[in-house]
Amino acid sequence: MNFPARYKADIVSAVESIDLEKIVEAIELFKHARARRRNIFVGGGTRSAAAAARILCDMITRASFERPARFRAFALEDRASEPESQEGTVTSEKVFVEELKNFVESGDVVVGISASENAPAILRAFEYAASIGCKIVAFTGLEGGKWAAFANIVIPVGSTHFWTVEDTHLIICHMIGSYFLEGERLALGSRPPVTASGSEIQPSEPWRQ
Repeated sequence: MNFPARYKADIVSAVESIDLEKIVEAIELFKHARARRRNIFVGGGTRSAAAAARILCDMITRASFERPARFRAFALEDRASEPESQEGTVTSEKVFVEELKNFVESGDVVVGISASENAPAILRAFEYAASIGCKIVAFTGLEGGKWAAFANIVIPVGSTHFWTVEDTHLIICHMIGSYFLEGERLALGSRPPVTASGSEIQPSEPWRQ
């Protein structure tokens, strides 16, 4: 088997490992946060995970367009790559928790995304979030990690290959975001959301069934 075929097989296996009941639990938690006007903060432990965090926040924010109940979703910014000589720069393991301390409140939702067992920035954020009564969701690799022990909902990916786990985390973000953009709207008989250009986003086939 050549490398692309092996990588594809790894991705398919990882996607099959997703616990859909945990996805539903996360969706219900997001609904609960929206109904009670709680904030949702999402942080990624790597650049790829941070991109997934931004995509998830963007999707659920767009799902609020033209609807009375609106999401308050924010992607935590990873500033760990800034020069250490820059005034006000914090250490990489504190980058998320210091941002959370400015805004997070009891009852908010904090989501961490990392393929690594060792995710110190997310660990510190989860420790603080748990201490003030936040709900916590962890997207992890196969082994989880110390940081995942703080989570109310853990969504592991059944793979030990780092990049495969990161790819699958992005799929999970799209899965949750697509529910609010497509599935929920169709169930309620709402009009599809629109893109920035004004055209309607057409639902994917599974939601038509």
